[in-house]
Order: sequence, then structure tokens, then C-alpha cells
Amino acid sequence: METPTHEVEYEQMLLSRHTFLNQRGGRRNNSLMERSAYILLSRIRVQGPMSIGELSEAFGLDASTLNRQTAAAMRAGLIERIPDPEGGMARKFRLTDEGTRLLDAEREGIVEILDRVMQDWSDDDIAAFAGFLRRFNNGIEAIGGRPWPRP
Repeated sequence: METPTHEVEYEQMLLSRHTFLNQRGGRRNNSLMERSAYILLSRIRVQGPMSIGELSEAFGLDASTLNRQTAAAMRAGLIERIPDPEGGMARKFRLTDEGTRLLDAEREGIVEILDRVMQDWSDDDIAAFAGFLRRFNNGIEAIGGRPWPRP
């Protein structure tokens, strides 16, 4: 590798191919939800009810893409449309009880896989790795101007 940044690029590429983290051990049928739904529900959970416009701004995606994703999530019973709790004109999306249940189950399944991956890591190593990932993501978010809220 030419520089440490080249090594980070390569490892990040490898990490992005490991889709088993959201596919429960490599078998798609074990996953409870599509990756896009997992990310969408995670954002709504942390930020609270969001409109299509807010989702579009948060994800940097056009409204038509978010309309397709939210329509699929609504058909699956994961989210529902509600009037803006703050009295605005736009309707917002919030998680349903089923959406919350499935999001929790999906996240727990991913954590179980990560526990297996890092079974021989110390708690300090895991915490340090999490800190570096947070710092890395914060840098990407700062460049893109789209910070992701954290619980």
C-alpha cells in the first residue's frame, strides 16, 4: 500500500462487501428487513418523526427514492404516516410497534454477529474501534454536511 490512507480505503472497501452483517450469517432469508429499511428506520428512531423532505435532506436522496422506500416500509407495516406533531403542513413518518420490534430484532442479530467476529477482542479494543469508527463517520458527515444523530 502506498500510504496509510490507501490501506484505510482498501479495508473500507472490504468492509462494505461484508453484507452478512445485515443478512444474518450470509443467508438473506434470515434478515428481517432490507438494508435500506434498516437505515431508514434507524434514522427515524433516533430523530423522531420525519417528513419526506426531511428524509431527503438527511440522506441526500431525491424525494422519489424516499417515496419508494417509505411506501415499501409502510406496506411492510414498519412505519406509518402521521400529522406533524409540531403542527406543520407536511405529514411525517414514525415507526410502528412492529417496525420497532423488527428493528430491535435486526439490530440484536447484527450485534450477535459482531460479538462472534470480535469474540477474542478485549472490551477496551472494541471501545477503541467504536471510537475510531465514530470519528471516521463524523469526518465523512462533516464533509457531506449531513451529520447523523446518535442516541
